[in-house]
Amino acid sequence: MALNIATFKTRAASSGVFVAVMLAGLLWNQWSFFILFSIIHFGCWMEYQKLVGLIDKGYTEISPFHKYGVMLAGWCIMLYLTNNSYTILGIKLPAIGWWLGLIAVFLLPVLELLFAKQLVLKNIAHSAFGVLYISLSWGLMMDIRSLTGVWMTKSGHSYNMGFVIPLAIIFSIWINDTMAYLVGTLIGKTPFSKISPKKTWEGTLGGAILCVVTISLVAYWLGFSWADGAAISGIAAIMGTSGDLLESKLKRMANVKDSGNILPGHGGFLDRFDSLLLATPFVWLYVVIFMK
Repeated sequence: MALNIATFKTRAASSGVFVAVMLAGLLWNQWSFFILFSIIHFGCWMEYQKLVGLIDKGYTEISPFHKYGVMLAGWCIMLYLTNNSYTILGIKLPAIGWWLGLIAVFLLPVLELLFAKQLVLKNIAHSAFGVLYISLSWGLMMDIRSLTGVWMTKSGHSYNMGFVIPLAIIFSIWINDTMAYLVGTLIGKTPFSKISPKKTWEGTLGGAILCVVTISLVAYWLGFSWADGAAISGIAAIMGTSGDLLESKLKRMANVKDSGNILPGHGGFLDRFDSLLLATPFVWLYVVIFMK
């Protein structure tokens, strides 16, 4: 597969804007992080519902209460999985998430019965999968961001785990995707999956190896555990690729090229965050089991 210079330039330019917005949200403070991922959450939901509607026409007939209610109910998971340092007018976000989520659990089924043309279990299943696929993933990202543990490096500097680990996951995804694209375009010959014909084994393996090596070296250089760096980046690379394939499968079933058009050359929210959606829960498991 030859390197398309025009495509690469378009992707690079839109990536520059994307990276600037992402870094502002990630690095400014915990509130900018929460707002960033709240926007991503709702953007992913809008595109997911559009894709499912193309796959299953019956899903386009869900009521507005179902359509937007499930998004808000999923957002409550994000609220609940923050910590008590997130406070608005003296009210803590986890408490807001708990009570709003509880109301949604009781109210949404009632509204579905009252306003839906008919109760279709398949539509409920589609939405339930969306809650697991999108809302739970971003909720667990907020849970990671809310960690209060502190790392002391060899140089004597201290770093908050809730700040470093999300960056490690996201940078791992970026490095893996970029290196897989470059290696695949330069030397890729062996198709990786029928779901995503442009992916090659050479690009996939090259991206994963370069991702793990880079993050491990950076972790060692900064004085963190290189083993944790290798584990997090390895999980992110493997599950990130799986997340990309999952979203590609959804797009093939919906017969569309991109889930949206927010970024030229990159598509929509799901196109941009498909890898992170699947990588986050598995990194969270590693953190909970081995690092807490």
